[in-house]
Amino acid sequence: FLEKRLKVKVNPDKTKVGSPLRLKFLGFSLGVDHNGAYARPAKQSQQRVKEALKLLTKRNRGISLTRMFEEIHRKMRGWLQYYSIGKLTNFIQRLDKWLRVRIRQYIWKQWKKFKTKVTNLQKLGLSQRDAYVFASTRKGYWRTAH
Repeated sequence: FLEKRLKVKVNPDKTKVGSPLRLKFLGFSLGVDHNGAYARPAKQSQQRVKEALKLLTKRNRGISLTRMFEEIHRKMRGWLQYYSIGKLTNFIQRLDKWLRVRIRQYIWKQWKKFKTKVTNLQKLGLSQRDAYVFASTRKGYWRTAH
């Protein structure tokens, strides 16, 4: 129809026919709830931003927390401005929870030594006994960060 009647050249690789709920366009996909249809970031877009944040919060980067926060802020500000027209609430809550654990994990690894952990935990308000207990844990970084 498009090629014959409207004389429009159609690229078969880019053209899809099907339900709009399965369509991904410019990083968005559509969803439906009791209020009607809404746009949201496509799963692939969500995975890409999570991967980018994963690279920014790697434990072995060896940069200051301030610099890491600036990089995360820059990345998230751009991403949120682009996808702000979509429904983001659930994804942002999950991403925020995950990112906070990644940051705590980064901090725990940065402290490294037992004495540093005890000192910093006491600065955060733990008693000396509790600081010793938490600092001497044998659990991994991810488990400790929860």
